[in-house]
Amino acid sequence: MNIFNKIKHATEEIIRSFPEAAGIDLAKVVAEPPRDPAHGDVSTNAAMVLTKSLGMPPLTLAEKIADGLRQLPDVTEVNVAKPGFINLRLAPAVWLRHLSEILLAGKNFGLDNLGQGQKINVEFVSANPTGPMHVGHGRGAVFGDVLCTVLEKTGHDVTREYYLNDAGAQVEKLARTLHLRYREYFGENIGDIPAGLYPAEYMKDVAKALAERDGKKWLGLAESEWQEPLRQFAVQHILGWIKDDLKFLGVRHTVFSSEHALIQSGAVDVMMQRMQELGLLYVGVLEPPKGKTPDDWEPRPQTLFKATDFGDDVDRPLKKSDGSYTYFANDIAYHYDKYRRTGKFLVDCLGADHGGYVKRITAAIKAVSSGEAVLDCKINQLINILRNGEPVRMSKRAGTFVTLRDVLEDVGKDVFRFVIMTRKNDMAFDFDLVKVKEQSKDNPVFYVQYAHARIRSVQKHAVSLWGSDAITAKELQQADFSQLTDEAELGLIKKMAAWPRVIEQAVAAHEPHRLCFYLQELAGDFHALWHKGKDHTQLRFLQENNRAASVARLALIEACRSVIASGLDIFGVQPFEEMPA
Repeated sequence: MNIFNKIKHATEEIIRSFPEAAGIDLAKVVAEPPRDPAHGDVSTNAAMVLTKSLGMPPLTLAEKIADGLRQLPDVTEVNVAKPGFINLRLAPAVWLRHLSEILLAGKNFGLDNLGQGQKINVEFVSANPTGPMHVGHGRGAVFGDVLCTVLEKTGHDVTREYYLNDAGAQVEKLARTLHLRYREYFGENIGDIPAGLYPAEYMKDVAKALAERDGKKWLGLAESEWQEPLRQFAVQHILGWIKDDLKFLGVRHTVFSSEHALIQSGAVDVMMQRMQELGLLYVGVLEPPKGKTPDDWEPRPQTLFKATDFGDDVDRPLKKSDGSYTYFANDIAYHYDKYRRTGKFLVDCLGADHGGYVKRITAAIKAVSSGEAVLDCKINQLINILRNGEPVRMSKRAGTFVTLRDVLEDVGKDVFRFVIMTRKNDMAFDFDLVKVKEQSKDNPVFYVQYAHARIRSVQKHAVSLWGSDAITAKELQQADFSQLTDEAELGLIKKMAAWPRVIEQAVAAHEPHRLCFYLQELAGDFHALWHKGKDHTQLRFLQENNRAASVARLALIEACRSVIASGLDIFGVQPFEEMPA
């Protein structure tokens, strides 16, 4: 049960009872925990968002709504604060009943069927198959995987998609690099790798694998004979590395889509025909752009998409003067294909260098779907890898960047997965390889894991005192919750009660980092209660001479443990049963 939604719905019913509120839109009304718990248990913005619609000053409207809220059962206090917030305080019995519901729901608490089977396509990682994954790819991988998981757990039908950019100039250069390294493998002095190709050491590994499979088959041949088979080999070999890294990270995809296959299938032609039928194309000459000239600009007639009609800054070329399609045409075709295959709700998890791409692809998918598709682009900003505050420059194997595998082997997947989500995706991140392994309250993953392990320790102690019956689900459900009277105990229940709302917000905004923030706060509240018990013996979780109070507190911390475990499961992180030595 989402206790905040219950208050929200009650507030809406009160407003609908006003004669002047007939047909009013209540979509912006929310009920949420106030930022300062001293203000109450629940706060609503109803008066402020409806002041214009109802033609009343916000404070006047707030008082009118407050009069209705005061009549609700279990509401002990309602106050109005400038500029129009309405703050409610609920009776302790409300929270004690809610504790029972949390225990009953267990790991499913908060995981309501928000999606009701709604289809959504989340495309994430999509690292170019031109080298090993770097840590930036890892950030996008974790973000996308966690987003998919929370969507799945809340009733959405999720397609987890990887788009393989295996067409165009970059993979042609990859094939040329492979052929050079292949010749080098058989003893030829190839000199320096030409500019624009891939000079890193990992291409020697690809060449060795090719030589072991095919021997000297590709030596002495014209490029037209080896370009395509070597392109295919390089892409598939490097994709194998990428899939291995994703598996090591605990990330899964359900669909791998190929740009090359998309083009070969005629999907770009289908998209262009659709654009033509909708009257979205014309032939024209673009003005030269200011600053750096992009690859797709030509000072001659091109087939252009009316992107400015859909919010873009300029119209975009889709077909060059020589009749070939631009990269952007392929991208639109891919998004149109996703829309046709998996439905209208699409999420793109993009790298830091794609900020300028968002407006154009959003305009394109809006146009080609006649406004039906809903595309949400999530930019994952850069990660700076540090060791004790000093930058870690590069991988020996990759030569130019820190590989994801190097970091995972250093800190472990669970640490990486959780810590990487402690920042909003569009914020740059300093990831210190030393700090993330420290066992201190400043380390977020340790802080949350330690809360879970501490609860397990208390439960083991309880078993040693009273036997395993003391912590059975039946015993905890039947506990005398009226024993829980301290402000910190009730505060922990209130924090747990916010979990369904946090999940709902994370799903609606596609912002799974909110769950990470919440778990740190919940762990903090638990640790605070633990320390309070050290200072006040009557608040200790276990008291040999007072089993009733002890079982009530065991129920309290079991509910907390269950929420923490459920949250860590969304992040793909295993909770500690005890802290490692």
